[in-house]
Amino acid sequence: MTQLNELLNRIQGLEKELTEELGRRRNELRYTIEKRKVYFRTEIARQHKEMAAKLSEYVYDSGFFIVLTIPIIWAPLIPAAILDIATWVYQLICFPIYGIPRVRRRDYVVIDRQALQYLNWLEKVNCMYCGYFNGLISFVREVAARTEQYWCPIRHARPVKSVHSRYRHFFEYGDAEGYRSRLAEVRKEYDDAE
Repeated sequence: MTQLNELLNRIQGLEKELTEELGRRRNELRYTIEKRKVYFRTEIARQHKEMAAKLSEYVYDSGFFIVLTIPIIWAPLIPAAILDIATWVYQLICFPIYGIPRVRRRDYVVIDRQALQYLNWLEKVNCMYCGYFNGLISFVREVAARTEQYWCPIRHARPVKSVHSRYRHFFEYGDAEGYRSRLAEVRKEYDDAE
């Protein structure tokens, strides 16, 4: 196993450890998740509601220039929705032909912060937008990663700032023999895909 594969496996282990720690924190913060819906204990929900900022104070405290940026922040929503639909259609048509398991969008696009009672309605809407947009980018990245694994599973020569989930399956840059002899095999290595 190469040093890079070893590092990628350690990163995957740390991600699993992070998920477990978040589960422990969920118990400490007294909420449960049932059928993808979040439930707080009654006394916690009441405390949260009392902590919600008044909308007028929230907007005033944000400042004039921040309020002016709102249209700029929200402008990408339309292209994002188009990207969402295009990615879904692409995956629906092409992945069965390539033999690639489909990416479950709901695993990436998580919109649940609007259930937090300590947020006012504007904060809830902003949190929904962020959950959608960042989740969409993660979803698209996973679809692209699986596509890259099928069509061009070769690692880059230069360092990559952040590698995607499928990178561990890629061939070393310059490994022509491995690429030619194992390409068909690598195109089918999706056992670890969630």
